[in-house]
Amino acid sequence: MTSTSITGGADTTVQTNADGLRHGMVDIACDNGPIQGYYAVPEGQTNPPLVLVIQEIFGVHEHIQDICRRLAHEGYMAVAPELYQRQGDASKYANIQALIREVVAKVPDEQVLADLDSTVRWAESHGADVDRLVATGFCWGGRLVWLYAAHNPTCNAAVAWYGRLGRGHGPLQVRHPIDVATTLHAPVLGLYGGKDDGIPLDEVKNMELALEQGGPASQMSQIVVYPEASHAFFADYRPSYRADDAHDAWAKMLAWFERYMVE
Repeated sequence: MTSTSITGGADTTVQTNADGLRHGMVDIACDNGPIQGYYAVPEGQTNPPLVLVIQEIFGVHEHIQDICRRLAHEGYMAVAPELYQRQGDASKYANIQALIREVVAKVPDEQVLADLDSTVRWAESHGADVDRLVATGFCWGGRLVWLYAAHNPTCNAAVAWYGRLGRGHGPLQVRHPIDVATTLHAPVLGLYGGKDDGIPLDEVKNMELALEQGGPASQMSQIVVYPEASHAFFADYRPSYRADDAHDAWAKMLAWFERYMVE
C-alpha cells in the first residue's frame, strides 16, 4: 500500500441496488464481545451458501458493502464483519499511514481468525448453509484470506485479492501467507497486479513455489497476475480500478467458488 490518500476520486464507482435482498448492519457475538458487520442475502432464499467478505484496510465501508450485495445477487449470504472495530474506527481516518499506525498495526491475526469463526456461527444461526462456506478478501483482507484457508478446515474455497504474501502491517501479525502456503485446508485463488509496487512479482513467484510443496489444497491453489494492473485494481471507487481486469477476476472468483463448493 503506497498511496497516502484513501479517496481516489474515480468516477467509475459501482452502486449495486438491494432489490430482492435483505441487508444491513448487524451485531455479531464474539468471544471478546460483539462486533458489527454488514450482511446481504437474497430475500426468501433458504440455506444459501455463505461467503465471508474480509474487508479492505479501510474497514467495512460502502465498497465492501456493495461487494456483499453483488454476492447476494449471485445467491450467497455475504457477511463482512468489522474486524478491527475494537482497535478503532477506520472511517475517521483520511490518511492510510495514520490508519495503519494507530489502528491496523494493533490488530492481532488471532483476533481476526476468531472473529471470522464467530461470523460463521452467526450466519449459521441466521439460515446460511455453512457446509458451503467460502471466503474472499481484498488488500488487508486478501492477506487474511490465505490465513483463514489454513485456519478453518471447513472452508471449501477462498479467493485473495492482492493481499500481502510475506509481511503484515505490524508486529502483532507474525505469520503470513508464505508461512502457511503448504498447509491450506481450502484451495485459494490469488488475484494480483503485475504493477503492484507493494507486492513484488518475486514474492508472488515464491508463493507459487511454496504452494507446489504443500498438500492437496495447496497444490490446487492458483495465482493469476494481471500484467498491467496495480494494487486495488478491483476498487472501482479509486483511480487504480481497471474495469476489464476487475470483471475478468470477478468471473474467475465465482467460477472458483462453484468449482469447489460442497453440495
